[in-house]
Amino acid sequence: MSGSAFSPFKYRVFTVLWIATLISNIGTWMFNVTSGWVMTELSPSPLMVSMVQAATALPIFLFALPAGALGDLFDRRRLLLWTQMLLAAVLFLFAGLLSQDGINAWVLLLFTFLTGVGTAFAAPAWQAIIPRLVPRNILGFAIILNGVSINIARAIGPALGGFILAVAGAVATVLLNAVSYLAVVAALVWWRTATTQADTLPRERLPGAMRAGVRFALHSTPLRHTLFRAFAFFICASAYWALLPLVAKEILQGDPSLYGILLAALGVGAVAGALLLPVMKQHMSADKILMLATAGAALCSLMFAYGEHTGMGIAAGLIGGISWLSAVASLNFSTQVALPDWVRARGLAIFQMVLFGAMTVGSLGWGQVAGVIGLPLALAASGLLALLLIPVTARFKLNLGEHHDYTPSGHWSEPAVSAFISHSHGPVLVTLEYRIADADRGAFYSLMQELGVIRRRDGAIQWGFFEDVEDHGRFIEIFMVESWLAHLRQHARVSAADKILQDKIAALHRGVTPPRVTHAVTPSVGNHLQAIPKTHHD
Repeated sequence: MSGSAFSPFKYRVFTVLWIATLISNIGTWMFNVTSGWVMTELSPSPLMVSMVQAATALPIFLFALPAGALGDLFDRRRLLLWTQMLLAAVLFLFAGLLSQDGINAWVLLLFTFLTGVGTAFAAPAWQAIIPRLVPRNILGFAIILNGVSINIARAIGPALGGFILAVAGAVATVLLNAVSYLAVVAALVWWRTATTQADTLPRERLPGAMRAGVRFALHSTPLRHTLFRAFAFFICASAYWALLPLVAKEILQGDPSLYGILLAALGVGAVAGALLLPVMKQHMSADKILMLATAGAALCSLMFAYGEHTGMGIAAGLIGGISWLSAVASLNFSTQVALPDWVRARGLAIFQMVLFGAMTVGSLGWGQVAGVIGLPLALAASGLLALLLIPVTARFKLNLGEHHDYTPSGHWSEPAVSAFISHSHGPVLVTLEYRIADADRGAFYSLMQELGVIRRRDGAIQWGFFEDVEDHGRFIEIFMVESWLAHLRQHARVSAADKILQDKIAALHRGVTPPRVTHAVTPSVGNHLQAIPKTHHD
């Protein structure tokens, strides 16, 4: 990354949206303090308290993928407008019920779940618009600042929420959170520069778009490695987030204000982490930063478990905040650079699914463990597990896609056909023929394995390559896609990085003409289509 940590603020749209989301994040953390503490009064068991965190995280796990697909298929600005307005409406309704004493523990969990649903449908779109607001060379700083917004809010919101909760009651904090969403609505209404990427092909349908997102994640090595590392970190770090109200109440013998202070310490630590992270990046790889962050999260859990003084709790919060921001920013950047724009929201949604899925499982699991073996031992166990997972996950590397150019290359020629083919017609079989010298077989085999991953990632439902037993040195690549439209989308998605790989393969081809390409579709009555040989490079 070039530039400074504050370079994104040179861009007006980024600055306005950042300020608006900061206001909204403050309101959200005020609501989190309220819901967590109200639950300790309605049903103070560790499992029920941990379910507040789970009710926030579970909707993102359940709905992130369709939300990501919507974020890629529709205008992201409009999607964000609708989600923010609906979130405000839900919170106004909850404030009304709260003012009439019309809630119990399950009603609290229901509205916490509904706010999580709104967040689930907004989060992928928020993340996906960041690369459109700043140049790529400062994208990492924009991601860090996005995390800073959340954590400044974490530093201010909990303390402010705890104070307002103690002075004015839960209704006031919920109402202020509802109003904070309206600030985001105002910023999005002001932002009229958003445009959708031109696409001459019909819009994907939601189920197909979701399948394409999952297929990309399964076959993208940079994204898959990032997801493994994310799950390992969040399954452990979820413990101190889920059990923090009980840490404040039982271990430190505090009140709502102390709970707010501990959350504020986590937020201050995260802001400090944001300032330290650019310096750390100059001296350490992303993998080492994540290892250090994991060790810090483990130390935080252990200090919460056995630090019986308020000062120790605050120190644990600071360490936990630094570790959390360092991990989240590193993992988020690794996800962003692994994604082309056509699948960006879906890829980020899958990252969110892993994050909040791990948080949900971890929150419920550590809450149950705390109920069986006690709060301190549960926190200690989460810390020790985090340390154990460091060497286990070390082989999964971050930022593998950082230097890949995912810009569409447009180097595939449009296939010519002898008759009209409907977009839904399929499946489609594509074949390519190569002539490879014996001396190049090893290199060809290795490159084709890489190409197979790309074919599947971008839409192939089957792929393989074979050697002709009757014609030495002749190799045939085949891949199949589910429809003609799906193959046209492959043409649109092939990237500059893919072109580099395909050029290397073409350089090994020893034929007098480029590799021969044919397209064939399933025959149908009255539609006499034939495979048409072409000389372009698929």
